Amino acid sequence: MEKSKTFHRRKIVTFFFLCLVLFCGLTARVVYLMVFRSQHYTEMAEDLHQRERKIKARRGRILDRNGEVLADNRTVCTISVIHSQIQEPEEVIAVLSKELGMEEEDVRKRVEKVSSIEKIKSNVEKETGDAIRAYGLDGVKVDEDYKRYYPWSDLASKVLGFTGADNQGILALESYYESWLEGEPGLILETTDARGVRVEGEGEKRVEPVSGDDLCISLDRNIQQYATQLAEQVKKAKEADSVSILVMRPDNGEILALADVPEYDLNDPFTLPEETGAVTQEQQQELLNRMWRNACISDTYEPGSAFKIITASAALEEGVVTEGDTFQCPGYIVVEGRKIRCAKVQGHGTETFVQGTMNSCNPVFVTVGLRLGVDRYYHYFEQFGLKKKTGVDLPGEAGTIMHKKEDMGPVELATVSFGQSFQITPIQLATTVSSLINGGKRVTPHFGLKTLDQEGKVTHTFAWPVEKGIVSEDTSARMREILFQVVENGGGQNGRVEGYRVGGKTATSETLPRGTGKYISSFLGFALAEDPKVLALCIIRNPKGVYYGGQVAAPVIRQLFENILPYLEEKEYNKT
Repeated sequence: MEKSKTFHRRKIVTFFFLCLVLFCGLTARVVYLMVFRSQHYTEMAEDLHQRERKIKARRGRILDRNGEVLADNRTVCTISVIHSQIQEPEEVIAVLSKELGMEEEDVRKRVEKVSSIEKIKSNVEKETGDAIRAYGLDGVKVDEDYKRYYPWSDLASKVLGFTGADNQGILALESYYESWLEGEPGLILETTDARGVRVEGEGEKRVEPVSGDDLCISLDRNIQQYATQLAEQVKKAKEADSVSILVMRPDNGEILALADVPEYDLNDPFTLPEETGAVTQEQQQELLNRMWRNACISDTYEPGSAFKIITASAALEEGVVTEGDTFQCPGYIVVEGRKIRCAKVQGHGTETFVQGTMNSCNPVFVTVGLRLGVDRYYHYFEQFGLKKKTGVDLPGEAGTIMHKKEDMGPVELATVSFGQSFQITPIQLATTVSSLINGGKRVTPHFGLKTLDQEGKVTHTFAWPVEKGIVSEDTSARMREILFQVVENGGGQNGRVEGYRVGGKTATSETLPRGTGKYISSFLGFALAEDPKVLALCIIRNPKGVYYGGQVAAPVIRQLFENILPYLEEKEYNKT
């Protein structure tokens, strides 16, 4: 009996001891949660009773070199609903359907969806948003944000690019400089009870968005507009597939204009031209991609005789030819049994190297290329930067398509020497020629100059790589004089500008596959010949009728220079 009582007492003691331990543990846990974790659970409670809506940041504008706005913002609204706060769902559905021009069934699905917050429509015009707000409907939220707006419509469309539904950069500069332009979104915080109903007397809290920086670019709106007009005129007159005009400063790589016609409406970038007709969804996307594509950056082509500038520069630098060397042109040259014809089928007869360049004589340049040989030619091809991309600040740059050195025999070398059997981009040709006429500096073609905050203060200045020693100053000066003679007395005479010394080179190349009768006509010119401050390249794809570069492309650059050279002098870009 005594043992039973003792055992019972022990059970009671043990029970009380366990209760004491449990009580102490719970007390310690409560103290821990209330003292050491109070901040954490306070935040959790606030999160549970707060709904948040994002506020779009004002995207930075894009400004031309003179401060003109090329990409701006318009105030628009985002319409949303909070299911738990809606008092009259049928009225909400009716009002939103009417004001937003949406199908009632689509609105109903969103309004009746049980969620913390449901977006009905974004990028709504401010006037419509104000009208919806005026109804005072419970559970309907009208938040103001921004939509991209391009005041010049299709001007420089393939340079600027456009933004998506959330104002993020999609293409071109809008995409490349996204981190500078996008800004930081803000928040609207609203306090609710456990059912999600807004607590009376508790106002909305706002975390204000941070605007993106403005981007200042090298493009000149006036030059861009005139270049686009010229491109449109020649496209129409020659019934060409497309026309590109690139204008840049060869001394520092700043791009003043890049017109690639046809352009597209930046404010309506997903609409195809009316003549497109009915297409499948897949075909539509393919056509859109083609419409948005910048041919100067993303497309390669055979440069034709304009590439003779590269061959001549390499030959002069290496010393395998001088200006006074003489050549014979019977109208063709035979390389390993293959007859390569000159554009002048009856031949040029005896001519100097300078005359051969003025005449754009294929046999002369084949001979010079063979003098260089594969090893040395390939060396200069790489030294001039033709095997790498230019680094232009636009996405989607294509690379050079060139024979491998080990696959390059005398015939391949001969055709490359006068600009055939390989492909480069227009931006690559313009950049490489710039380095050969500016004293031997390979500049990086670019648009980005600097960024500004909302007060107009500079937040960042972009620096672009420059490689020196591409060719010697002597070779560069000799090339400038030879190319001046091409325009003054040779095949580029249609590029002459009264009162200015202009250098340049014509080109005409047949597109692949051969025999289709399609050609690419081009002219590359620069001024002033003794001290180049501007370089321009015009490319006309598949012109009808006369297609020689000297006859259809050179006059375009002449007209361009006649208008912009006085303007450039007035602006004194050479002093910036």
